[in-house]
Amino acid sequence: MRFVDLAIIALYLIGITLFGAHFRRGQHTLKDYFLGGRTAPWWAISLSIVSAETSTLTIIGTPALAYGSNLGFLQIVIGYLLARIVISVLFLPQYFRGEMFTAYELIRRRFGERLRTLTAGTFLIIRSLAEGVRVFAISIVVSVILGTGEIASITLIVALTLFYTFEGGMTAVIWTDVIQMCLYVLGAALSFVVILHQIPGGWGHVVQVAGPLGKLNIFDFQIALNSQFFATPYTFWAGVAGGCFLTTASHGTDQLMVQRLLSARTQAESRTALLASWIVILVQFTLFLLIGVMLYVFYTEQRLPSPQPPDRLYPQFIWQYLPVGVAGIIMAAILAAAMANISAALNSLASTTIVDFYQPRFSKDETRYVWLSRVATVGWGLVLLGIGILARKWGSVLETGLAIASIPFGALLGVFLLGTLTKRVTENQAIVGMLAGLAVMTYVRFETKIAFTWYVLIGTCVTFSVAYAGTMLRGVFGRKELQL
Repeated sequence: MRFVDLAIIALYLIGITLFGAHFRRGQHTLKDYFLGGRTAPWWAISLSIVSAETSTLTIIGTPALAYGSNLGFLQIVIGYLLARIVISVLFLPQYFRGEMFTAYELIRRRFGERLRTLTAGTFLIIRSLAEGVRVFAISIVVSVILGTGEIASITLIVALTLFYTFEGGMTAVIWTDVIQMCLYVLGAALSFVVILHQIPGGWGHVVQVAGPLGKLNIFDFQIALNSQFFATPYTFWAGVAGGCFLTTASHGTDQLMVQRLLSARTQAESRTALLASWIVILVQFTLFLLIGVMLYVFYTEQRLPSPQPPDRLYPQFIWQYLPVGVAGIIMAAILAAAMANISAALNSLASTTIVDFYQPRFSKDETRYVWLSRVATVGWGLVLLGIGILARKWGSVLETGLAIASIPFGALLGVFLLGTLTKRVTENQAIVGMLAGLAVMTYVRFETKIAFTWYVLIGTCVTFSVAYAGTMLRGVFGRKELQL
């Protein structure tokens, strides 16, 4: 047991929990609790976006991807930039017309209450499943630190995060995100330096070993419209198209991200925060992928067996090979990312539950809303813990999390595009389109070998085209009836 490292981790967990909890002061309205009173500066929101986008899945899953393949994941990051531009042009102007607390209020305004309930319900299901995988990812880190996969350890992290999220609301989420993001990026930078120091010959030797094996390759421009083409997740075309559609859906329709955008003081600051976050995302994904490549060289040179499962690669190296103190800081950084994601998920799930389901149907009492929001936060904490326990055999945490999110995201994005780009599509047609998109994506996920990077694009096209076809058919049959 490395007591210095454990002490650092314990002090961090206690400190960040107390820091987040002190934001309870001033949480009197839904605007305070779910939007932080719209007082956070754009740069803090930008870092909070990155923190929510990264997660423990990224920190432990991305090095494992590069260890087993190359830097091809960066092709998806190109699509992330295109998505941010699309969101800035299409969605942000809509979100800042009037005071909105959730993304699904936009759907109610354009289509009606039924579709708002369907989209908000879909978000609750998908976000709880995806966050459950992230909760499970904590067990990988904890098992490395303590040598055990005890559920009690996971419960501790969830409980601490739940406490400060319950107390401090969105203000606590944003400012703890800022601290935690800075911590895990610092941890990654420390890892990079220490790992490089462990390899004789430094970076030059890494290039000499990894280069001929293609592990430093980024772009794959292969194009052949066959089953293999759509089954390969990391090509330039899948990365740009898939990354663009996935991020447009996740950042433009998912309450987890939209809530941060709505927390900005103005639309201009929201746009600045969103675009600036891409630069940080690019840097940190590159950093984590290069760590994976360097670990490949290290394990190969030392003739060491690859950790199993692969997601243990990065945390296991940190705990076994990094100096005392440094390992504690980096492990605390990984747990920081986990706590940042859990807190964001809890707040967004609670906001959607209260604003989109409770508020339209029950009494208009602002004080009661805030109290019920805290109750909903606790309830969703228990749900995430349960799903995390069930997610232990679902495969690679990074790809599992992305795949789960990608199945319904296409249907959600299709509905939002119908709402912003069309005027003739009715609520019934949009509902039919969304259900068709969900049905097709369920089939694609379980009955085909199509890579997850194509999921959102396919789901969006199906949802949009089915709904729009309904409008065209209605026009045709309507004209025939008039002629009769």
